[in-house]
Amino acid sequence: MLRFEPWEGSLDEWGEILRTYPDRQIFQTPAWMRFIAESQGGAKPVIAALKDGNSTVGHFAGLEVRRAGFRILGSPFVGWTTPYMGVRLVPGVEKRAALAALIHFAFDQSRFAHLEVMDRQLSLCDGERVFQEHSEIKGWEVDLTPTEEEILARMYNDRRRCIRKSKRDGVVIEECWDESFVEDYYPQLEDVFAKQSLVPTYSRERIRLLIRHLLPTGMLLLLRARDRSGRCIATGIFPALNDRVYFFGGASWRDGQILHPNEPIQWYAMRYWKQRGITAYDMCGGGEYKKQYGGREISVLWFRSSKYRWVSQLRMAAAAAFRLRQKWLGWWRGRGEKHGAARDE
Repeated sequence: MLRFEPWEGSLDEWGEILRTYPDRQIFQTPAWMRFIAESQGGAKPVIAALKDGNSTVGHFAGLEVRRAGFRILGSPFVGWTTPYMGVRLVPGVEKRAALAALIHFAFDQSRFAHLEVMDRQLSLCDGERVFQEHSEIKGWEVDLTPTEEEILARMYNDRRRCIRKSKRDGVVIEECWDESFVEDYYPQLEDVFAKQSLVPTYSRERIRLLIRHLLPTGMLLLLRARDRSGRCIATGIFPALNDRVYFFGGASWRDGQILHPNEPIQWYAMRYWKQRGITAYDMCGGGEYKKQYGGREISVLWFRSSKYRWVSQLRMAAAAAFRLRQKWLGWWRGRGEKHGAARDE
């Protein structure tokens, strides 16, 4: 019978274990877990070893946070800007049995009130009878194994045309290797959200911490697009490990979009990571513009269970309150900008 046991080693030691799994991903590395821990106000890493008798046949990695006094085990949890975590298993281990052992570990052994897991390796069949509920997250993934010419040919004509036009118009893509990137990216992100009368879902400090923890590892690419004058008009963030690169975020100034800087940023990132052995680009989420880069549609399941049913209801209420607050702040900021512009006239 499978069972999870707490694993008490250091995060660096966990990193050595993670390297033994062929399906390892960046979001369970020590660097990323430290990023989550610090950005979430001291979230506590939780690592457990899956045992079959005396043999270790897998591991779970997540983090503990407290919300409204309740202990929550996320792998990942909503709001962490982290798409996938979950369980790593040796070949032949039944995933449903491993998830059942995880439920027992979370609620009976460790006394958590709520558990969430999203893992690209898990199917509906694996988790639907183990977890109380799930949601489906759709996205797009670009195959980077063909030649650059073939990858480009699979894009929609509009994307290819924008890549060529931006080059003719003098847009230059450059790599950034320090925290100064934050001062370009975050104001542009605010402008993107302001267009929808919203505010960003995470703080400027979140990006600073991401860079601080991930950039020294070589697993993070930061890109700027500059116009002929040297002004930064767009930015992009692309973490990668093993066989995949991910689209963490992109932003641009509205008045610079006529130069189409976002398309060459995407194309630069694909070529950069392809040249370093990455074989797939997960664009992390849906959107018509992502489809136009020639990828295939993917679907990932987010599983959730609560020890008490009303904890799940509280989570849903908190998420709704967050969305309402974001809309209100966006409206208030837009109102202030309009009044400020009126005073300047």
